[in-house]
This record gives sequence, C-alpha cells and structure tokens, in this order.
Amino acid sequence: MIRAMVVDDEKLVRKGFISVIDWASFGIVIVGEAADGKSAMEFLASNEVDLLFTDITMPGMNGFELLKLVRHRFPRMKSVVLTCHHEFDFLQEALRLGAIDYIVKTLLDMENVDDVMNRIVERIQWEENSRAAYAPPLESDQERVSVASALLLCPVIPGEDSTELFRMPIAQRNPLMDLGGIWMAPLSRSLPPAELNRELVSLHAGKWQAALVTGLQGHPFAEVKRTLSERLARQLFYESEPAAARLSTIPYETLRREQPASASEIETDFANWTSLKWALYSSDWEAFVQKVQLCGPDPERLAAFAESLGKNWNGLLLDEETNKRLYADLNRNRTWKQWKDWFRSFSDNAQRRMLELSLSREVLLSLIHAVQYMRLHAGDKMNQSDVALHINMSRSYFSQCFARFAGQSFGEMLRHLRIERAKTLLLESDAPVYEIASLAGFEDDKYFSRVFKERVGKLPTEYRMSGMKTV
Repeated sequence: MIRAMVVDDEKLVRKGFISVIDWASFGIVIVGEAADGKSAMEFLASNEVDLLFTDITMPGMNGFELLKLVRHRFPRMKSVVLTCHHEFDFLQEALRLGAIDYIVKTLLDMENVDDVMNRIVERIQWEENSRAAYAPPLESDQERVSVASALLLCPVIPGEDSTELFRMPIAQRNPLMDLGGIWMAPLSRSLPPAELNRELVSLHAGKWQAALVTGLQGHPFAEVKRTLSERLARQLFYESEPAAARLSTIPYETLRREQPASASEIETDFANWTSLKWALYSSDWEAFVQKVQLCGPDPERLAAFAESLGKNWNGLLLDEETNKRLYADLNRNRTWKQWKDWFRSFSDNAQRRMLELSLSREVLLSLIHAVQYMRLHAGDKMNQSDVALHINMSRSYFSQCFARFAGQSFGEMLRHLRIERAKTLLLESDAPVYEIASLAGFEDDKYFSRVFKERVGKLPTEYRMSGMKTV
C-alpha cells in the first residue's frame, strides 16, 4: 500500500478531500493529516509516508517551502500539489520543486476523481519500475545495459531546470535517468531520428542539446554512466552544427575511445596561440581551428582566452566600439561553431586594423610581439633599443611603427605598463614603496611616487590604503 498524508489549512477542505476518494481502491492508505507545513514536518519525522498531498497557500510555512524541505529530507517521497490556481508559472514552480502532479481542488469531483488518481498512481509505479529496471545495484558496478540505444539530453547551461523534460511524450514511455546533470532515456524500442526530432522540437529553444547514443547494449552501466558524464557534453559542443538544431547520432564507441588531450598539452597550445599568428595568416587560422577541435579544450577555457584577447588588445587591435560589440554577446556562445565565428570576427578586425595602419602582416605581428615582450619585462631594465633588437627591427623604424600602432610613444606605454604593475604589487603585497618602485622598473622611488600620483591621482600609500578598504 502507498502511505499518504494530506496537508491543508482549511479543515473542511482537507476532510472533504480525504472522504471523497476511495483510497483503498487505488492501493493508498491515508496515514496522517496536518493543517500547516510545520505540523506536517513533525509528523513526517516520526512516520513513514510515501505520498504527500499539500496545499500551497497556507499560513506560516507555505506549500512551496514544505516541498523544498521534503525534497531535501525525504528525497524518495512523492508530492502532489492541491491548488486553486491554473497559472502555468505557479504550477511550474511546484513541478520544479519535485511535485509529480497537481490537483485543482475546484475541478475535482466524482466524475474525474478516478482519472486523476489513476494518473498519479501510474506515475508513482512508473518511477518505481524505472528505478528497479535501470538503476544497477550499488554492490554491482558491472550491471550491463540491456538496451541498444538511449536518448541523451545535455543542458547548454549547467544546472538547467529539468522539469520540462518530464513533460515530453518520450519521458512518459521511457524512464528518465539523471547521470549527474545529463539526462538519459534508455529506449526500449528503436525509434527513427525523425520521430525523436518531432518529440524534441519543444526543447530546441537553445536550452538542451540532444543526442541518440547507439551501441550501448552489453556495456557495464557504471562505465556507460562515467563515459557519458565525462565526454558527451564535449562531443556535442564540438559538433559541426549546433546540436540544438537537430538530433545528433553518436556511436557509443566514438565516446568510449576518445582520448582527450592532457591539460598541459592544452595550456601549451594556448600559450602558442597568444602570438596571434592565427589572427593574421590564413594557414595559421586553419591550423588553429583544427587543433582546437582535435584537443577539445573546455568551453570555459575558450571563454577565458577570448576575454584575455579583449583585455590585452583593446585600443591596439580593437577600437573601443569594436571591443564592446565583440564582447556584448560573448556569453551566448554555446557551441564550438559559435566560438569559431567569434574568433573569426576577432581575426577580421585585427586584419582590418592592419589595413588602416598600412602595415604588413609581418610588421604588425612584430609589433604584437613587442607589446607582449614589454608586458612580460616591464619590471626589468629595458629601453626602446632592447625591444627593437628583440623583434629584429631597426630602432628608428620600430619607433615610427610603434607610435602608429599604439597611439602613443614607446616611453609612454612603458610607463603605463609599469604603473599598472605597481598597482598590482601595492595591492597584493606589503612590500615598502621603494621596493615596489624597483620591482615595477623605476630606479628612483621619489620619481615613481610623483609619476604614480600624476597618473593615478593618489600617492602609492594612499592607493594601497584605498584598496585595502575596498577589500
């Protein structure tokens, strides 16, 4: 028997709801009732309950708060909402909090009560059967998958609310399993992709990516779960087209045999890509694209790289307006195709800047390397001749090209870089000002303090104190 409890602050409504239904005919027994959420939680703490019927609008702890507590403390308990509301948002919140169904109290009568209760009981039985059929025993990591294929649903944004998945027709016929943020529906019978696409059309609004993974039968469930959890999102991210536009079919062996590049290898690649040759030369662009797809860095790493490009080259390769436009929609990039288009835009703007300055690719790339060298060695003893020698350019030609590229003289940019380095050191260390001056590349601490005040508006000690107060 299913042990049930009813919670409603209106006594007549609560008693009427309990009396109007022949509970035994549905395999249910009412084991308790309560007038508010607090009393309900006290009862649940000392009694076994499988199914909770709860009103939403109650004094003190309302139904939403009760659902949250029940979901946390009694995760196996099923909940059904009793409501007078028809608003979709209102009901969606209840479903998001774990309710398996809802009953509109004003519409419940003897003519439809059987349909309502049968629906609820079938849902409970379906979930229990699904758990028994597809969740392997904890003591057996080698439980084998018995179906040939499964529908996988991967959120575009991690943590996406999964409520809508349970309303799909396919979720009514097949169990839906949480693999740690990715949902799997093992398919008891083979379905053509066209039919699956029709059922998934409501999900193609950019929230979920779908894949039909084939060749699962016979593989250990624990291995399948681990492989899908670790590799499916990456596979979908690097699809040639956004996966939300269609259903991807992926053989399980493709995921199983995949060997992702090591973290050190990926970081080496990103270090090489900071040279920006890929932004100026077509052959290097093709190599960049192919290597990203081959190594498959995490989307977060691509985003960090893109953000560093904006930070480092705003005002040099990108003007203010272009930089704002490029970075306005950065968070909308959800697939490698979208990121590739973004990097292509960065490349196009860099080459447009090259034409505006009437510089060759070789000269612009040398100037980029010069700026990178200056940033790296700003705290060292360095002058214009040193940098020109480093990039193999005559001092006079370098001075002319650099001023055109940076919009300021070499000396001005070097002072700016040293002041920025000093600002960081002041906030991140407690070294005395004279030591900060030396570490930032200034030989005279009095000159450093004067230049710092002119450019920042505060003396170094004042800047450090203001930073400490902010923290």
